[in-house]
Amino acid sequence: MAQGSYRQFCPVAMAAEVLCTRWTIVLLRELVAGSTRFNDLRRGVPRMSPALLSQRLRDLQGAGVVARVTTASGPPEYRLTEAGRELAPIVEAFGIWGQRCVQPELSLRHLDAPLLMWDMHRSLDTTPMPRRRSVIQFLYSDLPANQRNFWLIVDPETGADLCSTDPGFDVDLYVSVDLRTMTAIWMGHDTVRRALDDERMILTGDELLAANMQAWLGLSPFAPYAANVVSGVGVAA
Repeated sequence: MAQGSYRQFCPVAMAAEVLCTRWTIVLLRELVAGSTRFNDLRRGVPRMSPALLSQRLRDLQGAGVVARVTTASGPPEYRLTEAGRELAPIVEAFGIWGQRCVQPELSLRHLDAPLLMWDMHRSLDTTPMPRRRSVIQFLYSDLPANQRNFWLIVDPETGADLCSTDPGFDVDLYVSVDLRTMTAIWMGHDTVRRALDDERMILTGDELLAANMQAWLGLSPFAPYAANVVSGVGVAA
């Protein structure tokens, strides 16, 4: 971290040397959200190269923010230390500020289907879902054919899994929607009901899953701080 040092004794400057390098706050977002394995972290920061991810993890280890833990049953895990966990309110404050103060139209220029689905799958609320395995297929009509399909597999016992290739199970609910609308819904700038009324979303299949989609979707943790109006999308209810 010495390279690019501010050379100031001020604690703000010292903390910035650790936290303000490119991708570091976003990586911390993933760690705070609960990702611990390298491949899961990659799915949360898909535009970050594996080499840079490895470097940032080493940097955070050196700063005492992250500990690399060897596991007997699988690959090593990267877990926040006590100092790392103290950063959770700071990461949350970044997100709240961004949700409140950055125009939604700017955020919705940066659409990313795999990242959206990854975030969605770990935020699901299974409480209003049937007490059995449910398979929900998302079809993003505005994406190329080889990139538009995702499957959420939700089991009340084992939780949620995400597939980008057909898992081979019968589909309970098909969700046909454009990526911008789905992103706006998950971020709290739009609602399922409004998208259905405007025919920007079509739900086909299990009526209970369809009726409760807004509830089980879970939404972004920053959705409660969303702006009310997004041009061309709707008004959050």
